[in-house]
Amino acid sequence: MTTPTNASSNVPPITEEDIAEFLVNTPDFFERHAEVLASVTIASPHGQRAVSLHERQAEMLREKIKGLEQRIMDMVRHSGENTGIGDKMHEWVRLLLSVKEPMKLPAAVENGMRDLFDVPQVALRVWGVGPVYSAESFARGVSEDARAFASSLTSPFCGANMGFEPTQWLPQATQVQSLALLPLRDGAIDSTEPAFGLLVLGSHDPARFDASMGTEFLTRMAELASAALTRLR
Repeated sequence: MTTPTNASSNVPPITEEDIAEFLVNTPDFFERHAEVLASVTIASPHGQRAVSLHERQAEMLREKIKGLEQRIMDMVRHSGENTGIGDKMHEWVRLLLSVKEPMKLPAAVENGMRDLFDVPQVALRVWGVGPVYSAESFARGVSEDARAFASSLTSPFCGANMGFEPTQWLPQATQVQSLALLPLRDGAIDSTEPAFGLLVLGSHDPARFDASMGTEFLTRMAELASAALTRLR
């Protein structure tokens, strides 16, 4: 005689996912069973003590508020930093516009980078200049490879010092850990026009010109420097 099979043995066990789905789909469960909600306790993340579900929800809400406050503070800080950079850029442009002799423009560009933007090392090279400027230091010592490299950049390069030729233009190149390379060309920096110069910014801080940093302000600087230095061509 065959023993009857217990039907309940074929029912799959209830999983945590089943319970979670039930509670999500039955929002009034705890209204009908308030005593269950009141009796639920869980471990606090701030110690070994057990807390009620209400307390834990309050803790999570406080943590969320704290996170939002931190994000707001970061936004305010970045806003202040951007305003400060904008003010410095305004002063830099004012100084460039006040230069009457084109011969002095390269020095004005470099000094502005050092004095206003606290860049430790700065170098500038311009080629295709007028004959009267061709013997100046800013117009000499640039190979064809360096010119081709500058023309290949359609945005500022930021990153570690990888031994690019333009890095050797800096006064203390061996101390440079990170750098920014700003191509100079007519019009927008991302145009197809060949570059007529390169502005090199170097720092001993590896994080100063990180590869992941935004380049919006550097792009504006390159375009402003380009506009000023066209007087040399």
